[in-house]
Amino acid sequence: MGRLFGTDGVRGTANADLTAELTLGLSVAAAHVLAEAGTFEGHRATAVVGRDPRASGEFLEAAVVAGLASAGVDVLRVGVLPTPAVAYLTGALGADLGVMLSASHNAMPDNGIKFFARGGHKLADELEDRIEAAYLENTVHRTGAPWARPTGAAVGRVRDYDEGFDQYVAHLIGVLPNRLDGLKIVLDEAHGAAARVSPEAFTRAGAEIVTIGAEPDGLNINDGCGSTHLDLLKAAVVEHGADLGIAHDGDADRCLAVDAAGEEVDGDQILAVLAVAMREAGTLRENAVVGTVMSNLGFKIAMEREGISLVQTAVGDRYVLESMKEHGYALGGEQSGHVIVLDHATTGDGTLTGLMLAARVASTGRSLADLAGVMRRLPQVLINVPDVDKSRVTTSAELATAVSEAEEQLGSTGRVLLRPSGTEPLVRVMVEAADIEQARAVAGRLADVVKSALG
Repeated sequence: MGRLFGTDGVRGTANADLTAELTLGLSVAAAHVLAEAGTFEGHRATAVVGRDPRASGEFLEAAVVAGLASAGVDVLRVGVLPTPAVAYLTGALGADLGVMLSASHNAMPDNGIKFFARGGHKLADELEDRIEAAYLENTVHRTGAPWARPTGAAVGRVRDYDEGFDQYVAHLIGVLPNRLDGLKIVLDEAHGAAARVSPEAFTRAGAEIVTIGAEPDGLNINDGCGSTHLDLLKAAVVEHGADLGIAHDGDADRCLAVDAAGEEVDGDQILAVLAVAMREAGTLRENAVVGTVMSNLGFKIAMEREGISLVQTAVGDRYVLESMKEHGYALGGEQSGHVIVLDHATTGDGTLTGLMLAARVASTGRSLADLAGVMRRLPQVLINVPDVDKSRVTTSAELATAVSEAEEQLGSTGRVLLRPSGTEPLVRVMVEAADIEQARAVAGRLADVVKSALG
Protein backbone atom coordinates (compact mmCIF):
# COMPACT_ATOMS: atom_id res chain seq x y z
CA MET A 1 0.00 0.00 0.00
CA GLY A 2 1.38 3.43 -0.96
CA ARG A 3 1.19 6.46 1.29
CA LEU A 4 -2.46 7.35 1.89
CA PHE A 5 -1.92 11.06 2.47
CA GLY A 6 -1.03 13.17 -0.56
CA THR A 7 -0.25 16.87 -0.65
CA ASP A 8 -3.88 17.69 0.18
CA GLY A 9 -5.27 14.93 2.37
CA VAL A 10 -6.49 11.50 1.26
CA ARG A 11 -8.30 11.28 -2.08
CA GLY A 12 -9.70 8.57 -4.30
CA THR A 13 -12.79 7.23 -5.99
CA ALA A 14 -15.51 7.31 -3.36
CA ASN A 15 -16.67 3.87 -2.19
CA ALA A 16 -13.84 2.20 -4.12
CA ASP A 17 -10.60 3.78 -2.87
CA LEU A 18 -12.08 6.10 -0.26
CA THR A 19 -14.54 3.86 1.56
CA ALA A 20 -16.70 4.41 4.61
CA GLU A 21 -14.48 1.96 6.51
CA LEU A 22 -11.30 3.85 5.60
CA THR A 23 -12.85 7.20 6.43
CA LEU A 24 -14.13 5.99 9.78
CA GLY A 25 -10.78 4.37 10.61
CA LEU A 26 -8.78 7.49 9.73
CA SER A 27 -11.11 9.62 11.87
CA VAL A 28 -10.65 7.36 14.89
CA ALA A 29 -6.89 7.31 14.29
CA ALA A 30 -6.78 11.13 14.02
CA ALA A 31 -8.62 11.47 17.33
CA HIS A 32 -6.22 9.13 19.15
CA VAL A 33 -3.04 10.56 17.58
CA LEU A 34 -4.02 14.15 18.41
CA ALA A 35 -4.94 13.07 21.94
CA GLU A 36 -1.52 11.43 22.33
CA ALA A 37 0.13 14.59 20.96
CA GLY A 38 -1.49 16.61 23.75
CA THR A 39 -3.96 18.49 21.56
CA PHE A 40 -6.94 17.45 23.71
CA GLU A 41 -5.16 17.64 27.06
CA GLY A 42 -7.26 18.88 29.93
CA HIS A 43 -10.57 19.25 28.11
CA ARG A 44 -13.23 17.45 26.12
CA ALA A 45 -12.29 17.57 22.44
CA THR A 46 -14.43 19.19 19.73
CA ALA A 47 -14.26 18.82 15.95
CA VAL A 48 -15.82 20.83 13.12
CA VAL A 49 -16.93 18.63 10.19
CA GLY A 50 -17.97 19.96 6.77
CA ARG A 51 -18.29 18.72 3.21
CA ASP A 52 -18.87 19.72 -0.38
CA PRO A 53 -22.15 18.68 -2.12
CA ARG A 54 -20.93 15.39 -3.66
CA ALA A 55 -23.42 12.58 -3.16
CA SER A 56 -20.70 10.43 -1.58
CA GLY A 57 -20.10 13.13 1.01
CA GLU A 58 -23.35 12.16 2.69
CA PHE A 59 -22.23 8.68 3.74
CA LEU A 60 -18.59 9.69 4.22
CA GLU A 61 -19.67 12.47 6.58
CA ALA A 62 -21.63 9.90 8.58
CA ALA A 63 -18.50 7.75 8.81
CA VAL A 64 -16.35 10.66 10.01
CA VAL A 65 -18.90 11.68 12.61
CA ALA A 66 -19.26 8.10 13.85
CA GLY A 67 -15.50 7.65 14.10
CA LEU A 68 -14.89 10.88 16.00
CA ALA A 69 -17.84 10.45 18.37
CA SER A 70 -16.84 6.84 19.09
CA ALA A 71 -13.42 8.17 20.14
CA GLY A 72 -15.01 10.64 22.57
CA VAL A 73 -14.86 13.76 20.37
CA ASP A 74 -17.84 16.12 20.24
CA VAL A 75 -18.79 17.03 16.67
CA LEU A 76 -20.13 20.28 15.25
CA ARG A 77 -21.57 19.35 11.85
CA VAL A 78 -21.57 22.48 9.63
CA GLY A 79 -22.91 20.80 6.47
CA VAL A 80 -22.03 21.98 2.96
CA LEU A 81 -19.48 24.77 3.23
CA PRO A 82 -16.21 25.63 1.46
CA THR A 83 -12.94 24.17 2.70
CA PRO A 84 -11.72 27.61 3.90
CA ALA A 85 -14.97 28.01 5.86
CA VAL A 86 -14.28 24.79 7.76
CA ALA A 87 -10.72 25.96 8.42
CA TYR A 88 -11.98 29.37 9.61
CA LEU A 89 -14.65 27.90 11.88
CA THR A 90 -12.17 25.44 13.37
CA GLY A 91 -10.13 28.42 14.53
CA ALA A 92 -12.99 30.78 15.37
CA LEU A 93 -14.81 28.20 17.51
CA GLY A 94 -11.67 27.07 19.31
CA ALA A 95 -12.15 23.52 18.02
CA ASP A 96 -9.37 20.98 18.39
CA LEU A 97 -9.80 19.48 14.93
CA GLY A 98 -11.43 20.28 11.60
CA VAL A 99 -12.43 17.73 8.96
CA MET A 100 -13.38 18.56 5.36
CA LEU A 101 -14.77 16.03 2.91
CA SER A 102 -14.01 17.12 -0.65
CA ALA A 103 -11.98 16.25 -3.74
CA SER A 104 -11.71 19.93 -4.69
CA HIS A 105 -11.57 20.31 -8.49
CA ASN A 106 -11.74 16.55 -9.19
CA ALA A 107 -14.72 15.01 -10.97
CA MET A 108 -17.76 13.89 -8.98
CA PRO A 109 -16.88 10.17 -8.49
CA ASP A 110 -13.85 11.20 -6.39
CA ASN A 111 -13.90 12.42 -2.83
CA GLY A 112 -11.33 13.17 -0.15
CA ILE A 113 -10.77 13.77 3.53
CA LYS A 114 -8.61 16.57 4.90
CA PHE A 115 -7.80 17.30 8.54
CA PHE A 116 -7.16 20.70 10.10
CA ALA A 117 -5.33 21.24 13.38
CA ARG A 118 -6.39 23.64 16.11
CA GLY A 119 -6.48 27.16 14.69
CA GLY A 120 -7.58 25.92 11.26
CA HIS A 121 -4.12 25.09 9.92
CA LYS A 122 -3.32 22.02 7.84
CA LEU A 123 -1.81 19.15 9.79
CA ALA A 124 1.95 18.82 9.69
CA ASP A 125 3.33 15.95 7.58
CA GLU A 126 4.57 14.28 10.76
CA LEU A 127 1.06 14.15 12.23
CA GLU A 128 -0.41 12.83 8.99
CA ASP A 129 2.23 10.10 8.99
CA ARG A 130 1.34 9.18 12.57
CA ILE A 131 -2.39 9.07 11.76
CA GLU A 132 -1.73 6.83 8.77
CA ALA A 133 0.53 4.54 10.81
CA ALA A 134 -2.02 4.32 13.63
CA TYR A 135 -4.81 3.50 11.17
CA LEU A 136 -2.77 0.74 9.53
CA GLU A 137 -1.62 -0.71 12.83
CA ASN A 138 -4.94 -0.69 14.67
CA THR A 139 -7.50 -1.09 11.87
CA VAL A 140 -5.84 -2.84 8.93
CA HIS A 141 -3.13 -5.07 10.42
CA ARG A 142 -4.54 -5.14 13.97
CA THR A 143 -1.06 -5.46 15.43
CA GLY A 144 -1.43 -2.68 17.99
CA ALA A 145 -3.11 -2.72 21.37
CA PRO A 146 -6.88 -2.12 21.04
CA TRP A 147 -7.88 1.51 21.50
CA ALA A 148 -9.77 2.43 24.62
CA ARG A 149 -13.44 3.00 23.81
CA PRO A 150 -15.32 5.60 25.86
CA THR A 151 -18.74 4.60 27.15
CA GLY A 152 -21.70 6.32 28.76
CA ALA A 153 -21.37 10.08 29.05
CA ALA A 154 -17.81 9.93 27.69
CA VAL A 155 -18.86 9.24 24.08
CA GLY A 156 -18.83 12.19 21.72
CA ARG A 157 -21.98 14.20 21.15
CA VAL A 158 -23.08 15.41 17.70
CA ARG A 159 -25.02 18.53 16.80
CA ASP A 160 -25.63 20.58 13.69
CA TYR A 161 -24.00 24.00 13.75
CA ASP A 162 -26.16 25.99 11.31
CA GLU A 163 -24.70 29.28 12.54
CA GLY A 164 -21.49 28.51 10.66
CA PHE A 165 -22.84 29.87 7.36
CA ASP A 166 -23.60 33.37 8.65
CA GLN A 167 -20.50 33.40 10.83
CA TYR A 168 -18.24 32.72 7.85
CA VAL A 169 -19.98 35.20 5.55
CA ALA A 170 -19.77 37.89 8.24
CA HIS A 171 -16.04 37.19 8.51
CA LEU A 172 -15.58 37.65 4.75
CA ILE A 173 -17.47 40.95 4.72
CA GLY A 174 -15.68 42.14 7.84
CA VAL A 175 -12.19 41.92 6.33
CA LEU A 176 -13.03 43.65 3.03
CA PRO A 177 -11.26 47.03 2.64
CA ASN A 178 -14.27 48.58 0.85
CA ARG A 179 -17.69 47.78 -0.58
CA LEU A 180 -18.47 46.61 -4.10
CA ASP A 181 -21.36 48.97 -4.88
CA GLY A 182 -21.69 49.69 -8.59
CA LEU A 183 -20.06 46.46 -9.78
CA LYS A 184 -21.85 43.79 -11.79
CA ILE A 185 -20.21 40.40 -11.26
CA VAL A 186 -20.88 36.93 -12.67
CA LEU A 187 -20.13 34.12 -10.20
CA ASP A 188 -19.47 30.54 -11.34
CA GLU A 189 -19.81 28.31 -8.30
CA ALA A 190 -18.90 24.99 -10.03
CA HIS A 191 -22.08 23.48 -8.51
CA GLY A 192 -19.89 23.19 -5.45
CA ALA A 193 -19.48 24.12 -1.81
CA ALA A 194 -19.71 27.89 -2.34
CA ALA A 195 -23.05 27.80 -4.18
CA ARG A 196 -24.76 29.60 -1.26
CA VAL A 197 -21.85 31.32 0.47
CA SER A 198 -20.32 33.21 -2.44
CA PRO A 199 -23.52 34.81 -3.83
CA GLU A 200 -24.53 35.81 -0.31
CA ALA A 201 -21.16 37.39 0.43
CA PHE A 202 -20.94 39.34 -2.84
CA THR A 203 -24.53 40.54 -2.45
CA ARG A 204 -23.97 41.71 1.13
CA ALA A 205 -20.84 43.51 -0.07
CA GLY A 206 -22.97 45.56 -2.47
CA ALA A 207 -22.37 43.93 -5.85
CA GLU A 208 -25.04 43.15 -8.42
CA ILE A 209 -24.55 39.46 -9.17
CA VAL A 210 -25.41 36.90 -11.81
CA THR A 211 -24.83 33.30 -10.79
CA ILE A 212 -24.10 30.22 -12.89
CA GLY A 213 -23.13 26.75 -11.70
CA ALA A 214 -24.97 27.37 -8.43
CA GLU A 215 -27.43 24.44 -8.42
CA PRO A 216 -25.56 21.47 -6.92
CA ASP A 217 -27.44 18.18 -7.04
CA GLY A 218 -24.68 15.94 -5.67
CA LEU A 219 -23.70 14.72 -9.13
CA ASN A 220 -22.80 17.85 -11.15
CA ILE A 221 -19.91 19.34 -9.18
CA ASN A 222 -17.16 20.72 -11.50
CA ASP A 223 -19.08 19.34 -14.50
CA GLY A 224 -18.13 21.65 -17.36
CA CYS A 225 -18.04 24.68 -15.09
CA GLY A 226 -15.97 26.38 -12.39
CA SER A 227 -12.30 27.30 -12.35
CA THR A 228 -11.27 24.31 -14.49
CA HIS A 229 -13.79 25.11 -17.27
CA LEU A 230 -13.98 28.87 -17.84
CA ASP A 231 -15.82 29.00 -21.17
CA LEU A 232 -19.29 29.33 -19.61
CA LEU A 233 -18.12 32.16 -17.36
CA LYS A 234 -16.39 33.99 -20.22
CA ALA A 235 -19.59 33.87 -22.29
CA ALA A 236 -21.79 34.92 -19.36
CA VAL A 237 -19.63 37.94 -18.49
CA VAL A 238 -19.84 39.24 -22.06
CA GLU A 239 -23.56 38.40 -22.39
CA HIS A 240 -24.52 40.25 -19.21
CA GLY A 241 -22.13 43.17 -19.72
CA ALA A 242 -20.54 42.46 -16.35
CA ASP A 243 -17.47 44.18 -14.98
CA LEU A 244 -15.83 40.86 -14.19
CA GLY A 245 -16.44 37.20 -13.48
CA ILE A 246 -15.25 34.98 -10.62
CA ALA A 247 -14.88 31.19 -10.82
CA HIS A 248 -14.39 28.76 -7.94
CA ASP A 249 -13.63 25.05 -7.84
CA GLY A 250 -15.68 22.42 -6.03
CA ASP A 251 -14.53 23.25 -2.51
CA ALA A 252 -13.94 26.96 -3.24
CA ASP A 253 -10.33 27.18 -2.14
CA ARG A 254 -9.46 28.50 -5.63
CA CYS A 255 -10.38 31.62 -7.54
CA LEU A 256 -9.81 32.49 -11.18
CA ALA A 257 -11.28 35.57 -12.85
CA VAL A 258 -12.49 36.85 -16.20
CA ASP A 259 -12.35 40.49 -17.29
CA ALA A 260 -15.17 42.42 -18.98
CA ALA A 261 -13.99 41.30 -22.44
CA GLY A 262 -14.13 37.63 -21.42
CA GLU A 263 -10.37 37.20 -21.07
CA GLU A 264 -8.97 34.94 -18.32
CA VAL A 265 -7.13 36.45 -15.35
CA ASP A 266 -5.14 33.64 -13.74
CA GLY A 267 -3.76 33.15 -10.25
CA ASP A 268 -0.45 34.88 -11.00
CA GLN A 269 -2.25 37.97 -12.28
CA ILE A 270 -4.59 37.98 -9.27
CA LEU A 271 -1.57 37.77 -6.96
CA ALA A 272 0.07 40.66 -8.82
CA VAL A 273 -3.03 42.85 -8.44
CA LEU A 274 -3.41 42.04 -4.75
CA ALA A 275 0.32 42.45 -4.04
CA VAL A 276 0.29 46.00 -5.41
CA ALA A 277 -2.91 46.80 -3.50
CA MET A 278 -1.54 45.43 -0.23
CA ARG A 279 1.75 47.25 -0.67
CA GLU A 280 -0.15 50.52 -1.09
CA ALA A 281 -2.20 49.71 2.02
CA GLY A 282 0.92 48.85 4.03
CA THR A 283 -0.17 45.26 4.67
CA LEU A 284 2.32 43.44 2.39
CA ARG A 285 4.70 42.32 5.11
CA GLU A 286 8.38 42.12 4.17
CA ASN A 287 7.31 43.68 0.85
CA ALA A 288 7.20 40.14 -0.54
CA VAL A 289 4.80 37.72 -2.18
CA VAL A 290 5.20 33.92 -2.24
CA GLY A 291 4.71 31.91 -5.44
CA THR A 292 5.96 28.56 -6.76
CA VAL A 293 8.55 27.49 -9.30
CA MET A 294 5.66 27.29 -11.80
CA SER A 295 4.80 30.98 -11.42
CA ASN A 296 4.91 32.69 -14.81
CA LEU A 297 8.12 34.54 -15.56
CA GLY A 298 5.98 37.55 -16.39
CA PHE A 299 4.88 37.60 -12.74
CA LYS A 300 8.48 37.70 -11.56
CA ILE A 301 9.34 40.48 -14.01
CA ALA A 302 6.30 42.49 -12.87
CA MET A 303 7.13 42.14 -9.20
CA GLU A 304 10.74 43.21 -9.82
CA ARG A 305 9.48 46.29 -11.66
CA GLU A 306 7.14 47.08 -8.74
CA GLY A 307 9.91 46.63 -6.20
CA ILE A 308 8.25 43.60 -4.62
CA SER A 309 10.27 40.46 -3.81
CA LEU A 310 9.03 37.14 -5.18
CA VAL A 311 9.80 34.11 -2.99
CA GLN A 312 9.37 30.80 -4.83
CA THR A 313 8.63 27.37 -3.34
CA ALA A 314 7.95 23.87 -4.61
CA VAL A 315 4.59 23.34 -6.34
CA GLY A 316 1.72 22.97 -3.87
CA ASP A 317 -0.20 25.44 -1.72
CA ARG A 318 1.01 23.71 1.45
CA TYR A 319 4.60 24.68 0.57
CA VAL A 320 3.51 28.25 -0.13
CA LEU A 321 1.81 28.35 3.26
CA GLU A 322 4.82 26.86 5.06
CA SER A 323 7.05 29.60 3.64
CA MET A 324 4.53 32.30 4.58
CA LYS A 325 4.23 31.09 8.17
CA GLU A 326 7.97 30.60 8.60
CA HIS A 327 8.95 34.05 7.36
CA GLY A 328 5.88 36.10 8.24
CA TYR A 329 4.73 36.87 4.68
CA ALA A 330 1.15 38.05 4.18
CA LEU A 331 0.35 36.98 0.61
CA GLY A 332 1.08 33.91 -1.49
CA GLY A 333 -0.43 31.53 -3.97
CA GLU A 334 -0.33 29.56 -7.19
CA GLN A 335 -1.11 30.10 -10.85
CA SER A 336 -4.05 27.71 -10.43
CA GLY A 337 -5.86 30.24 -8.23
CA HIS A 338 -4.95 29.07 -4.73
CA VAL A 339 -4.40 32.46 -3.07
CA ILE A 340 -3.64 32.76 0.65
CA VAL A 341 -4.11 36.05 2.51
CA LEU A 342 -2.66 34.96 5.82
CA ASP A 343 -4.06 37.81 7.91
CA HIS A 344 -7.59 36.62 7.11
CA ALA A 345 -7.34 32.91 6.20
CA THR A 346 -5.24 29.85 7.05
CA THR A 347 -5.67 28.29 3.62
CA GLY A 348 -6.53 29.27 0.07
CA ASP A 349 -9.94 30.98 0.07
CA GLY A 350 -11.57 31.48 -3.33
CA THR A 351 -14.47 33.60 -2.10
CA LEU A 352 -12.20 35.90 -0.09
CA THR A 353 -9.82 36.23 -3.04
CA GLY A 354 -12.66 37.12 -5.41
CA LEU A 355 -14.03 39.68 -2.97
CA MET A 356 -10.63 41.33 -2.52
CA LEU A 357 -10.03 41.41 -6.27
CA ALA A 358 -13.44 43.02 -6.84
CA ALA A 359 -12.78 45.46 -4.01
CA ARG A 360 -9.63 46.62 -5.80
CA VAL A 361 -11.63 47.21 -8.99
CA ALA A 362 -14.26 49.16 -7.03
CA SER A 363 -11.81 51.30 -5.04
CA THR A 364 -9.65 52.29 -8.02
CA GLY A 365 -12.38 52.70 -10.61
CA ARG A 366 -10.12 50.84 -13.03
CA SER A 367 -11.15 47.82 -15.08
CA LEU A 368 -9.89 44.36 -14.14
CA ALA A 369 -8.07 44.17 -17.48
CA ASP A 370 -6.25 47.41 -16.68
CA LEU A 371 -5.29 46.23 -13.19
CA ALA A 372 -4.17 42.80 -14.43
CA GLY A 373 -2.00 44.58 -17.00
CA VAL A 374 0.53 45.11 -14.22
CA MET A 375 2.00 41.85 -15.54
CA ARG A 376 2.22 40.31 -19.01
CA ARG A 377 1.94 36.57 -19.08
CA LEU A 378 4.77 35.09 -21.09
CA PRO A 379 3.78 32.14 -23.31
CA GLN A 380 4.22 28.92 -21.34
CA VAL A 381 4.41 25.45 -22.89
CA LEU A 382 4.16 22.30 -20.76
CA ILE A 383 4.91 18.82 -22.13
CA ASN A 384 4.55 15.66 -20.05
CA VAL A 385 7.11 12.99 -21.04
CA PRO A 386 5.89 9.58 -19.78
CA ASP A 387 7.64 6.26 -19.15
CA VAL A 388 11.06 7.66 -18.24
CA ASP A 389 13.38 7.31 -15.25
CA LYS A 390 12.44 10.54 -13.49
CA SER A 391 15.05 9.95 -10.77
CA ARG A 392 17.84 10.80 -13.26
CA VAL A 393 16.58 14.29 -14.15
CA THR A 394 19.30 15.97 -12.10
CA THR A 395 22.14 13.55 -12.95
CA SER A 396 21.93 13.11 -16.71
CA ALA A 397 24.84 14.92 -18.41
CA GLU A 398 23.08 14.79 -21.77
CA LEU A 399 20.01 16.47 -20.31
CA ALA A 400 22.08 19.08 -18.48
CA THR A 401 23.78 20.06 -21.73
CA ALA A 402 20.43 20.37 -23.54
CA VAL A 403 18.99 22.54 -20.76
CA SER A 404 22.05 24.79 -20.77
CA GLU A 405 21.79 25.27 -24.53
CA ALA A 406 18.06 26.05 -24.27
CA GLU A 407 18.63 28.60 -21.50
CA GLU A 408 21.34 30.30 -23.55
CA GLN A 409 18.98 30.49 -26.52
CA LEU A 410 16.12 31.95 -24.45
CA GLY A 411 18.28 34.47 -22.58
CA SER A 412 16.67 36.70 -19.93
CA THR A 413 13.23 36.62 -21.59
CA GLY A 414 12.59 32.93 -21.02
CA ARG A 415 13.29 29.98 -18.78
CA VAL A 416 13.29 26.19 -18.59
CA LEU A 417 11.98 23.98 -15.80
CA LEU A 418 12.19 20.16 -15.70
CA ARG A 419 10.11 18.69 -12.90
CA PRO A 420 9.65 14.99 -12.07
CA SER A 421 6.03 14.12 -11.33
CA GLY A 422 5.34 13.31 -7.71
CA THR A 423 2.87 10.54 -8.53
CA GLU A 424 3.60 9.24 -12.04
CA PRO A 425 6.64 7.93 -13.98
CA LEU A 426 6.94 11.08 -16.07
CA VAL A 427 8.89 14.31 -16.33
CA ARG A 428 7.22 17.66 -16.94
CA VAL A 429 9.05 19.95 -19.38
CA MET A 430 8.04 23.59 -18.99
CA VAL A 431 9.40 26.36 -21.23
CA GLU A 432 8.56 30.06 -21.19
CA ALA A 433 9.59 32.51 -23.88
CA ALA A 434 8.59 35.89 -25.22
CA ASP A 435 7.28 34.13 -28.35
CA ILE A 436 4.93 31.12 -28.24
CA GLU A 437 6.50 29.47 -31.28
CA GLN A 438 9.94 29.68 -29.72
CA ALA A 439 8.57 28.19 -26.49
CA ARG A 440 6.99 25.29 -28.39
CA ALA A 441 10.15 24.61 -30.39
CA VAL A 442 12.43 24.62 -27.34
CA ALA A 443 10.00 22.50 -25.30
CA GLY A 444 9.70 19.97 -28.11
CA ARG A 445 13.48 19.60 -28.43
CA LEU A 446 13.90 19.19 -24.67
CA ALA A 447 11.10 16.61 -24.52
CA ASP A 448 12.91 14.58 -27.20
CA VAL A 449 16.15 14.73 -25.17
CA VAL A 450 14.30 13.63 -22.02
CA LYS A 451 12.92 10.61 -23.91
CA SER A 452 16.31 9.61 -25.30
CA ALA A 453 18.35 10.30 -22.17
CA LEU A 454 15.94 8.94 -19.54
CA GLY A 455 13.84 6.45 -21.50
